[in-house]
Amino acid sequence: MTTLSERYRSHTCEGLRKSDVGNTIRISGWVHRVRDHGGVLFIDLRDHYGMTQVVADPDSAAFNIAELVRGEWVIRVDGNVKARDPEAVNTKLPTGEIEVFAREIEILSKAAELPLPVFDEPDYPEDIRLKYRFLDLRRETLHKNIMLRTQIIAKMRERMSGAGFNEFSTPILTASSPEGARDFLVPSRIHNGEFYALPQAPQQYKQLIMMSGFDTYFQIAPCFRDEDPRADRLPGEFYQLDLEMSFVEQDDILQTMEPVMRGVFEDFSEGKPVTQEFRRIPYDEAIRKYGSDKPDLRNPIEMQDVSEHFRGSDFKVFAGILDADEKNKVWAIPTKGAGSRKACDRMNSWAQGEGQPGMGYIFWRELEGVFEAAGPIAKNIGPERTEALRLQLGLELGDAVFFAAGDPAKFASFAGNARTKAAEDNALIDEERFELCWIVDFPFYEWDEDNKKVEFAHNPFSMPQGGMDGLENQDPLTIKAYQYDLVCNGFEIASGGIRNHLPETMVKGFEIAGLDQSTVEERFGGLYRAFQYGAPPHGGMAAGVDRVVMLLCGAKNLREITMFPMNQQAVDLLMGAPGGVDANQLSELGIRLMPKRED
Repeated sequence: MTTLSERYRSHTCEGLRKSDVGNTIRISGWVHRVRDHGGVLFIDLRDHYGMTQVVADPDSAAFNIAELVRGEWVIRVDGNVKARDPEAVNTKLPTGEIEVFAREIEILSKAAELPLPVFDEPDYPEDIRLKYRFLDLRRETLHKNIMLRTQIIAKMRERMSGAGFNEFSTPILTASSPEGARDFLVPSRIHNGEFYALPQAPQQYKQLIMMSGFDTYFQIAPCFRDEDPRADRLPGEFYQLDLEMSFVEQDDILQTMEPVMRGVFEDFSEGKPVTQEFRRIPYDEAIRKYGSDKPDLRNPIEMQDVSEHFRGSDFKVFAGILDADEKNKVWAIPTKGAGSRKACDRMNSWAQGEGQPGMGYIFWRELEGVFEAAGPIAKNIGPERTEALRLQLGLELGDAVFFAAGDPAKFASFAGNARTKAAEDNALIDEERFELCWIVDFPFYEWDEDNKKVEFAHNPFSMPQGGMDGLENQDPLTIKAYQYDLVCNGFEIASGGIRNHLPETMVKGFEIAGLDQSTVEERFGGLYRAFQYGAPPHGGMAAGVDRVVMLLCGAKNLREITMFPMNQQAVDLLMGAPGGVDANQLSELGIRLMPKRED
């Protein structure tokens, strides 16, 4: 409910309707634009809530002031509400049936020449938009996105509370922890030479909350990571819906959070269909079918292994690859509607642009009344193998298949990108829906080729499937973890796991990754110590607030749903951060600056 000041307004600029005709009212806001129609001035007055048309004619006492006002000046208007002529009604505005005839206008604040246009929202350089973000935020689209963000977060809180979760806050100044990125460090004045770290995530704290006997936890948590900018994450900081539960298995968490996340999407999907039953796709299957652990399931293409059709064939390129190493495979990317030379040439050119030698293909066409398979590969492997391939993939006239060959570990990502490209080029993706799924059974470890060692593939605090027995008796690279991601339309929007709550299992898990017990106790002392005093089985997840909002807003850039973001160089152009500090501040902290390194 809006509280109105008698000094400035009796109504908001969205609040007037035809039922107010004949009333004397007061409104205040920003001048969106001024139009002169034959000596009569029309002022579109805008505030946070909406827009009202104000009219000042030469007979009005307010006319002389109205002639002075310019875009983005802030004014107060007293006037009479009148009905618009039928032909002048603006159906796009809630206030479109009325206008306010100005009796008095007060200029509350003038605006200098604008560095950034607000009216009509033309494209403008991003650095200007960020430097003058307070003007950018007045633009309708961005303003609405920010308000939608607040509504989404409020709904998250409502649904989490409804699901029985308790909201707790965790510290911002904490100890450095290995979350996969660099910490932002904060020097301590009291403890010279020592540093706090801003939390990359509340991981250890939320586990400690479970150790403390609280059964559930959540918060909208700020997270800080000093990492290079990425397309799907803002530099510096982001927010996540963070949660943890005690006495649960993986299924309990997925079953609890699925209706919460589905409900949030349904609340703001504007009628677009939302997945009702989230598929659970093992990581290995996701890579094999989609070439990605965050597949866009709106894309109907599923890749298939077609190696047997090429083994021993006359297409020596693929046959040779298969003979060279038993790990090697040929994957097919079957694509409906891509059955033309032009479409295949386009994919081939794209592959070359990705650093590949090209993209093998077969397409099916009708030539002089005959249904045939076309392309060099079809000619090399012959009609029998080609037909068997077509039947396996369920392809018809006007369809095509593209191929990737080699070691799947090396080409899976490229194949996944090719799957996306083929679907986009042939309009196979249904843009008007939200497809959600769980990716489960992630590998616990991976091989670090640079350092020639085993390291954690994802979250080191997760429970390995098989527990201590698996850690002691399995090849580490075959161990799966109780870890899961929630994916929507090709974006990872949440990640979580069942935690490794047994101290001996925790130590063994870190030993395999090269950290001995003394290092574990030193780096994770609080958590390790808590595990010694009765730790409940527990697990949780964290959903990226920014990504969820971006999807629901239909935005392509995280800066379009964030109030005061940095630019891609991690600079806050509005506030001028990062910046220097004076010598006295550095002296208090016991810090001396090194000369800048020359790159």
